Amino acid sequence: MTNHNEAPFEIHVHGQVFVRPEVGFSDIEEALKPLWRYAGARSLTAGSGSAYDEEPGIEFVAREHVLQICWTVSGDEDFRQVIDEVCMNLNELANRGCVLEVTFYDRAFDDMDEDEDDDAEELSEEDSRDDFFLLFIGPTPSAIMQIQRDLLVQDVISLMERHFDASELTGVVKEVDRLFTDRFDALVNSLELGRPPRGESGSGGHGGRRPRHLH
Repeated sequence: MTNHNEAPFEIHVHGQVFVRPEVGFSDIEEALKPLWRYAGARSLTAGSGSAYDEEPGIEFVAREHVLQICWTVSGDEDFRQVIDEVCMNLNELANRGCVLEVTFYDRAFDDMDEDEDDDAEELSEEDSRDDFFLLFIGPTPSAIMQIQRDLLVQDVISLMERHFDASELTGVVKEVDRLFTDRFDALVNSLELGRPPRGESGSGGHGGRRPRHLH
């Protein structure tokens, strides 16, 4: 397990996972065991608190059948394997497609001297090892594909509505649906269906570092 006092990253996990009605706290605790053990805890209750007091941490709302996560832990690259294992466990409990956002913040960048000149600061931001990616969870491959499709449609519509009326975008949505239908047909038996490529590190593709703890 990572020595959290010397860990190079702060890692934030955020999202909601809707589970089947019969799922109880003990099922959630077992599914999340790799997560709370990574934090050095002996139970989900002990490990559910975030590194930041303003974040609610990990909470299972039984009456709504939903697992809510807004949780930060110090860690290293080995956390990627841990969160992958957790997602595989949650697939067995989920009742619909869901998504978790995972963000790695480079602590070395945060610890830099704030008095450094602008050129050094720009270089450091480019060299930052920040990373952001999405992990998809669902009871079936089709449920995972559906949430991927829904998120893409939201992103595309949000971007194109700056230039076109919403009524003009029906054809765009149909084309997105066609692309996902083709992908599903090609990947229905793929073990990688629920694990799309990670986002690029640093500022590439993300317009700089992601803001912290804005939820």
